Amino acid sequence: MMSFARKLHDLRIAQKRSLQDVGDAVGVSKAHVWNLEKGTTANPSMELVLKLAEYFRVRVADLVGDSPDTGDESPEMIAMFRDLKQLDERDRETIRLLMDSMKKSRDKRD
Repeated sequence: MMSFARKLHDLRIAQKRSLQDVGDAVGVSKAHVWNLEKGTTANPSMELVLKLAEYFRVRVADLVGDSPDTGDESPEMIAMFRDLKQLDERDRETIRLLMDSMKKSRDKRD
């Protein structure tokens, strides 16, 4: 199983982010991100792990290595759902209406 440090490093490189980019986005120094990637900071706070997961748009479970079965959902879809849960009811209703409209348009094309 891949370590948190390795996953963090691989995500940062894959998304072409600098240590400074990540640090600025989650409110820590680039040195702290470096230490997390090297495994010298062994136990990041849950708040920091949540911020990192949100920043990289992955599930916390994907980042820390304890990934329960979520079917065929991509990490991006899980992140979108997490974002949706943070919206108020009025905004969620707007998104529901937009999705209905998009489905109707798709059905007409098909």
